[in-house]
Amino acid sequence: MASAAAPAAADSSLPPPLEQLRHLAGELRFLLPGVRVGEARETTKEFDREIFWRRLREAAMAVSRAATTLTEVFSRLPLPSPQETQKFSEQVHAAIKAIIAVYYSLPKDQGITLRKLVRSATLDIVDGMAQLVEVLYITPTQSPENLISYNSVWEACQQVPRIPRDNKAAALSVLTKSVDLVKDAHEEMEQAVEECDPYYGLLSDIEEDNSDNHGDEEDILGCPSSRDSYWSEEDQELIIPCLALVRASKACLKKIRLSVAENGKKDQVAQLDDIVDISDEISPSVDDLALSIYPPVCHLTVRINCAKLVSVLKKALEITKASHVTPQPEDSWIPLLINAVDHCMNRIKELTQHEVES
Repeated sequence: MASAAAPAAADSSLPPPLEQLRHLAGELRFLLPGVRVGEARETTKEFDREIFWRRLREAAMAVSRAATTLTEVFSRLPLPSPQETQKFSEQVHAAIKAIIAVYYSLPKDQGITLRKLVRSATLDIVDGMAQLVEVLYITPTQSPENLISYNSVWEACQQVPRIPRDNKAAALSVLTKSVDLVKDAHEEMEQAVEECDPYYGLLSDIEEDNSDNHGDEEDILGCPSSRDSYWSEEDQELIIPCLALVRASKACLKKIRLSVAENGKKDQVAQLDDIVDISDEISPSVDDLALSIYPPVCHLTVRINCAKLVSVLKKALEITKASHVTPQPEDSWIPLLINAVDHCMNRIKELTQHEVES
């Protein structure tokens, strides 16, 4: 009788399964800030790239297996016993701690850009697992949320083998993303111009034909009644050099990426990091400019945002020019792009000078 009562006593000393999951989710969430700001662990051992990537892949696979097991046992009835839940929770916690430890083993001298990509992948896995555990204790047994959360963890783990293996490859990956973002922003701006340009003429005709019928424009062809919903002639004139500046931004990023691809050296990690850091500022600056050209347009805000973008572009070009990826800076494409950027900015200044003086 005593031996039969022992397991029951052990079970009763543990929290219920769902309470254990709630506690596990909290523990995983607690790990996230450390990963976001954590530094590489100091070590006297020489870094072995092959061993690192093998360990990272294995750690990701272990997390994926733990997520699969946890999802399976909590997606059906009866739920696991408290003892079984403790075992599954320990497996999940150990797998997450292991992949974090592997990330911490990547030295800074391998490149900040590369470390950021590995950190991002690690955060996706830890956050995904925390979300999965939260969903399982909130909605145990089969539910669409369980599958969605499990797939998020699985997909995050699958991304690990796709991480670039060195800082040059990481730099190219980040620069490619920046090029795509600026390209998308430019296309959206052009589309907005095409869609909103006709509005101006249409509303002008309506206002002339219906000058005695104020407030009814919205009923005619679905057109808005406010002047704030379309561009004035002055706005349209200002948008032209703004679009040219965004095109120049896209050209700058594409040329920087090409220079890194053709001339970048894997061992020049600091210079590659500098190029990526400043180039990373171009897309957000383009977004700020793009948002400021939507009606109602404040010309002074547009001018300020253009000036910020020009400053970032010139700094990116100068850093690129001074680096090893531009072996012959005097014969490079960089002065041509600087001139193009200056030309756009000068035109924008001309068109907004009245705002500065008023």
